[in-house]
Amino acid sequence: MPDPTPLMPALTGSFSSPAGGNPTGAMVEAAYRHHGVLARFVNCDVPPEHLPDAVRGAIAMGWIGFNLSLPNKQAVIPLLDGLAPSAALIGAVNCVQITPGALIGNNTDGQGFVQALRERRDPQGLRVVLFGAGGAARAIAVELALAGVARLTIVNRTVERAEEIAAIVRENSAAEAIAVAWDGSFPIPADTDVVVNGTSIGLAPDTDARVDLVAESILPTMLVCDVIPNPPDTMLLREARAQGAATLDGRAMLANQAAINLNLWMGLDPDRDVMRTALDAAIGDWRHPTS
Repeated sequence: MPDPTPLMPALTGSFSSPAGGNPTGAMVEAAYRHHGVLARFVNCDVPPEHLPDAVRGAIAMGWIGFNLSLPNKQAVIPLLDGLAPSAALIGAVNCVQITPGALIGNNTDGQGFVQALRERRDPQGLRVVLFGAGGAARAIAVELALAGVARLTIVNRTVERAEEIAAIVRENSAAEAIAVAWDGSFPIPADTDVVVNGTSIGLAPDTDARVDLVAESILPTMLVCDVIPNPPDTMLLREARAQGAATLDGRAMLANQAAINLNLWMGLDPDRDVMRTALDAAIGDWRHPTS
């Protein structure tokens, strides 16, 4: 006689606030279905004051891992048993593995960006201008440095925050790292290889916002990247293409980050085309214009 106990799915999810509009669940569940994995992803609205209870609940219910987004990426660290090396440098966690007896924090944001960059250019020896000094920019800076970029110029309104990141890069890699105050329309140095918007400028619903740089300083030799996934074709990327530059939007980073999470949680190397198709359905056409 068959066992009447129904199969129990592995549980994963995300703790953030606000949580509405997060497309990660669509990508992850599409991967679970495609690979025949019995698992679910639950998107949860969890403010920081309830995060300890949410983490204890995930452990009690047998979850195998969870993501974190704003405002919980730093608040979760005291609740963990250990950090992956890059997460320790970044000082923020977006992915937790629940293992027997230990919660391990990772940061896959920057790793997702570097994987997307590798599809276009080898990071080794590149000269990069990075706008912003928040969580995403910090993760990208650390991972770019570990991937071997030669020079990283971090441009931010509060130059002290940019210098904090530059110091981490200099102390933990061979990369040259420079902090620059963003106090006007920033001209991109002509020898720059890659330009990255690591800020939220241009994120929906403020889609007409533009990164304050000198558009004419963008050259056709540059690759201009944006971490914004929605809308995928930001004003920055449109301006870059008008100057003849190649572009890379934020969806690649988002899909890669989700794929890395699945590998950490269950050793799964998911089909990224499946995940990108699910992301298309959530936030638009993946195959956007590029040069």
